[in-house]
Amino acid sequence: MLRSAIVLIFAVLGFASTAAWSHSGGTDRNGCHMDHKTGIRHCH
Repeated sequence: MLRSAIVLIFAVLGFASTAAWSHSGGTDRNGCHMDHKTGIRHCH
């Protein structure tokens, strides 16, 4: 029972870490850049 709970926790954590998609693109000195698809400038 404990082993299956640990496996489940690691599976959920592994899925959650892949849910964050990064994107390429340079940022300016403020850490911002223009998203050309939406026309919106955003910062990280």
